[in-house]
Amino acid sequence: MTRKYFGTDGVRGRVGEAPITPDFVMRLGYSAGKVLIAHEASRGYPQTGERPAVLIGKDTRISGYMLEAALEAGFSAAGVDVCLVGPMPTPAVAYLTRALRLQAGIVISASHNPYYDNGIKFFSAYGTKLPDAIEAEIEAGIDAPLTCVDSAELGRARRINDAAGRYIEFCKSTFPNDLDLRGLKIVVDCAHGAAYHIAPHVLHELGAEVSTIGTEPNGLNINEDVGATAPRALREAVLAQQADLGIALDGDGDRVMMVDAAGNVYDGDQLLFAVVRSRLRQGAVAGVVGTLMTNLAFEHAMAELRVPFARASVGDRYVMELLKQKGWLYGGENSGHILCLDKHTTGDGIVSALQVLSALREAGGDLQALLGSLTLYPQKLINVPLVKGFPWKEHALIASTQREVEAGLDGAGRVLLRASGTEPLLRVMVEGRDADKVLAAAEKLAAAVREAVSS
Repeated sequence: MTRKYFGTDGVRGRVGEAPITPDFVMRLGYSAGKVLIAHEASRGYPQTGERPAVLIGKDTRISGYMLEAALEAGFSAAGVDVCLVGPMPTPAVAYLTRALRLQAGIVISASHNPYYDNGIKFFSAYGTKLPDAIEAEIEAGIDAPLTCVDSAELGRARRINDAAGRYIEFCKSTFPNDLDLRGLKIVVDCAHGAAYHIAPHVLHELGAEVSTIGTEPNGLNINEDVGATAPRALREAVLAQQADLGIALDGDGDRVMMVDAAGNVYDGDQLLFAVVRSRLRQGAVAGVVGTLMTNLAFEHAMAELRVPFARASVGDRYVMELLKQKGWLYGGENSGHILCLDKHTTGDGIVSALQVLSALREAGGDLQALLGSLTLYPQKLINVPLVKGFPWKEHALIASTQREVEAGLDGAGRVLLRASGTEPLLRVMVEGRDADKVLAAAEKLAAAVREAVSS
């Protein structure tokens, strides 16, 4: 699919600049509404006498108010009812859409990006990302003139006041009934994001002693030096409070990082490994999906456990697609997106953390012991600003430098160049057994990319 507006995770950009403007978002809502109505019509919707309905949630960015109103107007003009839940983690919208039997869920969020960015992403009635074909239909209608159904057919809006409580209970249901978190002191970092009023309650109600950071959103501080993309704040809090564990979420609550009592930070690869080892103790694991960024040590560890492993393109939607294709249940990214399809239809930072915590309770010990012999290989990622449309794949300097760097690793590492699906960046990643070689190789390749772009 050639995407004009949709990236790997919905539509995203800087607020006030195309496409994240009120008029565009209203047209996006209108087009999505018309597509939903057409699909409902194919299932007999005109005979039911009911309008299709969607759920709209958002994170804590100040622009969420504006974009929420624009989306609501677009859906209403198309004749679609809207259920509003306010600030709510992305995976909560996926769950609530499915639980309330609605036709789609929409999240207003730019995930781990700064407050001045925002975006729109969609979930199907089944709590999964929209198929490419549906996104293509929505895109095709965005630039068409916006009209309006007759007044009697306009969509209505209502607020679901118990949405947070419903989702808290769902999260708790993914933790074993015969276990609890009593005796654990846990610091949770909500990145001043959508989980600020959810995650602390989940952990407390399961018995943990909970302290928090990143739970005072003001519309401008989401992800600012806190959360899964900046775990230093959590590490310092865990050490200062002599806590047993720390859990860091990102702004929309679908990523997770963890910190142990010694201040060691654990990324998505390590946490996924802990979950897979736990599931193996309960029975067989058919296979695990990672991405092109998954640490090579994880792949080797899966081989030692005799668990099939496959790599997808970067992005949790591609991990999901490959899991569905293979009929497997577990996958994830080193950034902290973890999919446990036996518990949820999408990546969920809180649910993923609970799976690690249940593994700890069942196995005893600490996070380090839970990982056994897994030691990640040194990996260096450098983000280089990229001019839109720059042909980096065909650039001679970049290609020759990449060949030179790969030769220098002498078969003991990997090199990966990829354009970000959400930001104007080229991600330069080098991985290998020798940390000094990895760092030097990554810096050399990144310097070549900068030179190529600037010229």
